[in-house]
Amino acid sequence: MQDIINNLPKLAKDNHKENKTFFNKLKKKPPKQLDYLMQELHDDEFEKTDCLQCANCCKTTGPLFTDKDVERIAKHFKMKQHLFIEQYLRIDEDNDYVLQSVPCTFLGADNYCSIYDVRPKACREFPHTNRKKFQQISNLTMKNIEICPAAYNIVEAMKKRIKL
Repeated sequence: MQDIINNLPKLAKDNHKENKTFFNKLKKKPPKQLDYLMQELHDDEFEKTDCLQCANCCKTTGPLFTDKDVERIAKHFKMKQHLFIEQYLRIDEDNDYVLQSVPCTFLGADNYCSIYDVRPKACREFPHTNRKKFQQISNLTMKNIEICPAAYNIVEAMKKRIKL
């Protein structure tokens, strides 16, 4: 798995122009059944992908924390929200709550998440490949294929299935 993770940035870079062209066309004329196709590709990929073998997203990037995330996770820790924010989060350049540092504070050495049941929405939905109106998040997807083998594989499968 580590070899795949190490090669992802190069693979993503090699396919960047092709992917950008593909996503630009997809935005202009998304297929009628795109949401269904993406759900199918997502489900197929995650039948064979075990995130616990990778956890590269948790090791290299941090999620955004919504106010609801902060409230839920602080409650889980039996902490006041402002103390949770003070201890674990910072405000980024977009004025969003993010982790103070990566890898994620809540990621264990075994790649298990210590707050999995109350994890942020961004973590629950990552890599966002089964999101409705998928064509609207192409910039996010382009970033995610650099760090997530599943996202990379889904995009490659998508390009084979959708002829634009």
